[in-house]
Amino acid sequence: MKSSKNKIPKLANVLEWLFYLLGYTIVFIIITNMFDSIYIDTRHSYIYSILIVLIISLLNKTIKPILVTLTIPITGLTLGLFYPFINLFILKLVDWIMGPYFQIHKFWIALLVAVLLSVVNFIVGEVILKPIVRGVKKKWKE
Repeated sequence: MKSSKNKIPKLANVLEWLFYLLGYTIVFIIITNMFDSIYIDTRHSYIYSILIVLIISLLNKTIKPILVTLTIPITGLTLGLFYPFINLFILKLVDWIMGPYFQIHKFWIALLVAVLLSVVNFIVGEVILKPIVRGVKKKWKE
């Protein structure tokens, strides 16, 4: 019984990662098709898109919690309006890491992508994952 309980958190982490990966990929597909100011290398656009999303996912798990903790006073003073700027910083960091294969040329488009990533974070976290986790916990208690 103990081994099945250990599988639930691992499965939940994999599902969480897949949901965020899917959400971020959808945002990048929509934004890159709508605006020309985001450049993803067109020779291998799907490979680079997946790599970009993987890097964003990695940075969201490592650097973003530190940034959120450091910017709690600013986020509190702005009533949460500063939070998308943390995503903007992550995007610019990915832009720097990927070099010529991923570039965001305009600030406002980058801010729009950051806001959309914040919306995806909310939808995936609050609307999709929390009800699933509650249902699984309720089922396992029975």
